[in-house]
Amino acid sequence: MRSVKAVALVAICVLTLGVLLAAEQNKYGVADTRTVTFDEPIYVGTTLLPKGEYQVKHTMKGEEHVMVFRQMGVKNPVEASVKCTLVPLPHKADLTAKSYSHNDAQQHVLSELVFKGDTAKHVF
Repeated sequence: MRSVKAVALVAICVLTLGVLLAAEQNKYGVADTRTVTFDEPIYVGTTLLPKGEYQVKHTMKGEEHVMVFRQMGVKNPVEASVKCTLVPLPHKADLTAKSYSHNDAQQHVLSELVFKGDTAKHVF
């Protein structure tokens, strides 16, 4: 009888863990909230973000995907919202990666974000 209870307890734990892991990603294959660090100032949309750590939330406005960047660890955080397109990846991302281009003033402009474990990348 003890072994049946132990097996049932293990099964419940495994099921709970599976549900928690699945809840980290939404139906688009990306997590709703992540963090990212920028080592230099970077434009996200039309907003220049200072270097630092940011909480990034994937939100929906109707059918549009919107990423909200909020600076962490400062008294007056900077916040930026930018529309994005989700592009499916062939497999889960092994690494978090940032891609950027440069504007006419040679400043960084965020063009893509991929978060480790997601199955889609964010293209701005």
